[in-house]
Amino acid sequence: MTTTRTTAARLRRYHPNAYQFLFQSLQFTQQRLGRSSANARSEEDAHISGQELSEGIGELARRQFGLMARAVFRNWGITETADFGRMVFEMIERGEMKKTERDRLTDFYDVYDFADAFERDYTIDTAQAFRRHS
Repeated sequence: MTTTRTTAARLRRYHPNAYQFLFQSLQFTQQRLGRSSANARSEEDAHISGQELSEGIGELARRQFGLMARAVFRNWGITETADFGRMVFEMIERGEMKKTERDRLTDFYDVYDFADAFERDYTIDTAQAFRRHS
């Protein structure tokens, strides 16, 4: 007989760090949009769309991983925004996340291209490096 934890772990398609990052991205995106669970009156008020979450994932990945974001995601088995959607719906099936009737896996399809978002369009903020100290 297997435990529920072992069964749940086997059902995960992606690296465990990817799921942790997804939860961090969800919280980051809710806070950035002013929809954190602490501020929301209901779950519906805290809800973010697949596209909003994908954008938040991209922003947090650029902050945390910089130019290595695409390589980190590839290591986790993630090569496109649809992979994050698959993760979300996998977690919904396990009861770890909730969705509304409007939410669709297709909300995560082709939100952005990883090569563009994490390499070609990547900019380094040099404002702090060239700031005069008084």
